[in-house]
Formats: sequence, structure tokens, C-alpha cells
Amino acid sequence: MGMSDYYKNLREKMGSELILLPSVAGVIRNDQGEILFGRKHNQEHWGLIAGAIEIGETPAQAMVREALEETGLDVEPERIIGVYGGEEQRFTYGNGHQVEYLTIVFECKIKAGQLISDNEEMKDLKFFPEDQIPPIAIKYPDYIFSSRQDEKAHFIK
Repeated sequence: MGMSDYYKNLREKMGSELILLPSVAGVIRNDQGEILFGRKHNQEHWGLIAGAIEIGETPAQAMVREALEETGLDVEPERIIGVYGGEEQRFTYGNGHQVEYLTIVFECKIKAGQLISDNEEMKDLKFFPEDQIPPIAIKYPDYIFSSRQDEKAHFIK
């Protein structure tokens, strides 16, 4: 879908300056427990299926929309794995736009759909075993990729 009118208007006012952007990301697993990662057309690093929360949208609705737009899959956000922000969530796009994401990460179940690689949003989509995570653009704690529930329990500093 690209950038919404809201974010386009914000960028017109802010230029390339750093902005805080509420967003969602999904740990989406296939039946083998592998995690889905995508790579955008102009990027070498992989990333979770993710995107900005739009005005009037709940985080869960944003996750469902982003997954459908980027992958062709209909997902159900089952639970929140964590909420992340700060300098490790900063990213500079090729056009110079700087963002610091405040990201709600969901564990998602695939309900339906067909995985569509090389679409308008993504160049590549691939499932990776949790012990073979590819280099990713936005850093997350390693435990979010673990299927072991006891490793996900943690305290936020």
C-alpha cells in the first residue's frame, strides 16, 4: 500500500527528521515452526512482517492488514510477545527518512491465504528455522524467536 496520507503529511512537515512511529511486527510461523521473514525490494537485510499503525486502527488490525498486504496471508494475532523502542529500533530509509519505531510484536497464527513473494511490498518472503535467523534490519531480543514459552518470560529494563 505504501505510505498513508497521514504519514505523507507528517513527512511534508518534518522532512527527513527523526520521527517516532507506532508500529507492529509479527512472528508468523508455518506448520514446521519456521518464522516468516521478508525482504523489501531495495534492501539487503530481512525483517519481520511489519508496518505502521494507521489512524483509527488497533494494533491487532494493523498486524492483520500488514500481513495480508506484504504476504498474501490472513493471520490471527494470538498474543503480544513484547513492546520495543529506543535506539535499537531506529532505521534510515534509502530516501533519508529517519524513524524510531515503537513496535508491538505479536505472535501470529496463519488462518488462510497463499504466500505471495515478489509483490508490491516485498521482493522475497521465506520461512527460516528459529536457529537460522537471517541478518535483520531492525534488532529484537533473541528470545522473541524462540518457540519455548519459558524463554519468553522476561523483565523490561
